[in-house]
Amino acid sequence: MNELEGLSALIIEPHAGMRASIHNMLNQCGVTRIDHAGSSNNAIKHLGLKSFDMVLCEYDLEGGQDGQQLLEDLRHHKLISLSTMFFMVTAEGNHGKVVSAAELAPTDYILKPFTADRLLDRILRALAKRNVFMPVYQLMEEGVQREAIEACIVGAKEHPRHAIDFLRLRAELHMFLGEPAEAEPIYQQLIDAKAIAWARLGLAKTLFMRERFPEARDILENLVDTNKSFVDAYDWLAKTHAAAGALAQSQAVLADAVAVSPHAVRRLRTLGETAMETGDSETAEKVLKQVVAKAKYSEFRDPEDHVKLVQVLVKRGDPEQASAVIRDLDRSMGGRKNTAACSAVASCLVHEHTGDGKRLAESLDAALAASKDAPGLSPHVKMELARKCLQHDKVDGAAEVMRDVMRNSPDNAAMARAMSVFEQAGRGELALALAQETRQEVVDLVAQGAVRAQQRDFRGAVDLMTEAVGKLPDNPQVVFNAAVAVLKCLDNEGWDERLGKSAQQLIGAMRRLDPVNPKLPALAGLHQQILKKYDKGARVKA
Repeated sequence: MNELEGLSALIIEPHAGMRASIHNMLNQCGVTRIDHAGSSNNAIKHLGLKSFDMVLCEYDLEGGQDGQQLLEDLRHHKLISLSTMFFMVTAEGNHGKVVSAAELAPTDYILKPFTADRLLDRILRALAKRNVFMPVYQLMEEGVQREAIEACIVGAKEHPRHAIDFLRLRAELHMFLGEPAEAEPIYQQLIDAKAIAWARLGLAKTLFMRERFPEARDILENLVDTNKSFVDAYDWLAKTHAAAGALAQSQAVLADAVAVSPHAVRRLRTLGETAMETGDSETAEKVLKQVVAKAKYSEFRDPEDHVKLVQVLVKRGDPEQASAVIRDLDRSMGGRKNTAACSAVASCLVHEHTGDGKRLAESLDAALAASKDAPGLSPHVKMELARKCLQHDKVDGAAEVMRDVMRNSPDNAAMARAMSVFEQAGRGELALALAQETRQEVVDLVAQGAVRAQQRDFRGAVDLMTEAVGKLPDNPQVVFNAAVAVLKCLDNEGWDERLGKSAQQLIGAMRRLDPVNPKLPALAGLHQQILKKYDKGARVKA
């Protein structure tokens, strides 16, 4: 039987002739389930509807986006699974550009021109490795990371030639579970065996997560000094500087990273935001223009990029160009989520700068109304809106907007930033009152859920906490207690598929919101116990 029979493939290639050629080659290899996409947006639609065993993507995509940017979007938005083999098809001249983005490396590269035999060889090699790691991938996608760790231990014994890759995956799983202390000796073992750059990076990440910033910085600085194209190290060095309050150094490192790998929109965005924080408006303008231009061709473009660019342009005294950015926003992203709110907030900035009081008041009212229907609006934009409301005697509007920000503040630092908006406007008492009000609201919600659970009304506790998460999706305390409520319900009332998925999603949200929370390991442990209790998920045979 042909090893490739039954596998599915997606070809992402703008030129019809080349799509047909690759299709024919895949047919010769035994692959018959083949879909085509002529653009990145079309590819995203395909991947949103179904999964593929392999993706063959041309690096030079038309319309302003390249294959590397597309891979970044697909990985970030989890549109391709761990087991999907991603092959970048590229000319020799572009190969270096792709390789430079090591954090988003494809499964393999296929250099043009190539034959069906060469394509078959690359696919078979990738497939053989995928098959070795498939048990681990399945466990990870089912959310049973503890069992995935055990599967890595078993896999390393059964496949010694892949032992290093299994060790790496084990360490990454411990990091995912919020266990840097468990990951550290694994990375150290890899470093002792061979001075592998990614292992040293992993060690630095464990130190970062334990807030040992000087030690992490020393390792990362050495990494970028010895490997100028290792963009992962630049990213973490920038993070480390920022965490230590050294924003100017963070900006400089990000600028170096962008010079090495200029196609990653999220890195560009971080550089632009950092430049805004340091007061370097010239760099912020230049970089944010690149972000808007590059993201324009992405299915996942963010209207908030336009707001940030408008902020910078207004600060630099260029309301005409800022107005052009707003028109571009309305034209290119009209009807998308958050566009109306972002457009109105950006308009406030322009009208304030030009002194058009009437249009400013209209834009403020429009922004307040639109923000109610924009649940994904960032704290940055909401705080800017609140700031303008306070400056123009719309105190009630500012309080309404900031209540939502404060309810979802992930930590004390975020709460302090929210309060500072009012304090800077001479409304310190209002800041304190709102902070106390929102904190008490969270406490009351959590307490009500706990009472329901104590009364053994586990379903009631789940309903209450699920409703709370809907209102406060970014509050770690609420998300944590919702996860506990769901797990207790499963433990006491039996398995429920819907609640099982909810538990996995809530724990994932908790890891995103507060990855170093000391309660995370216990929460993950309870989840694993319940999965074992009901015999859910794949099992590892020792």
